[in-house]
Amino acid sequence: MEHVEIERRFLIKDLPSDLDSYPSKSFEQGYLSINPVLRVRREEDDYFVTYKGRGKLLREEYNLPLTEEAYEHLISKADGTVIKKRRYFIPLDNDLVIELDIFEGNLSPLKIAEVEFSSEEEAMAFEPPDWFGREVTDEEKYSNSSLSRCGLPEDMQR
Repeated sequence: MEHVEIERRFLIKDLPSDLDSYPSKSFEQGYLSINPVLRVRREEDDYFVTYKGRGKLLREEYNLPLTEEAYEHLISKADGTVIKKRRYFIPLDNDLVIELDIFEGNLSPLKIAEVEFSSEEEAMAFEPPDWFGREVTDEEKYSNSSLSRCGLPEDMQR
C-alpha cells in the first residue's frame, strides 16, 4: 500500500482519565535502516515491513505484509533497541484519530500522540487538545527510528 503520510506529533502532558475505554494494540518494531527508513513491525498478530521517505510533516510511506517467520528473521537484524509500545486510538471531530503511543521498557515514560491528516492545510489548522504538550513533529530525536538508536532524549531524562 502506498500513500503520503501527513502527521503532527506531540508529547503528552496528561493522559485522558478514560484512556482504558479506547481501543488499543500492542506494537513491536525495529529498524533495518534509517536512511532511508526501513522498519519491521508487529501489530498484535499482523506483521509488516515499511519504507518511509524523507520528511517530517509530509512523507511517502509504503507498507507490505510479512509472514510471522519473515518478521522474526528480520527483527533479529534490527539496529538499536526494538521498540515496544501500546497505541490507543482516540477519536476526534472531523474523522480525525489521535494515535497515542505509550512506550515501554527503556523508553518509558515517553508518551507521544500522532494525528494524521488528509491535507497539509488540515494539519496546519489543527488545534491540539489541552492534554497535549509540546509539538515534536520537527524534532528528529522524537522519531521512532531515532528513539531506537539513541534512546530517550536528554530533555525526557530529567
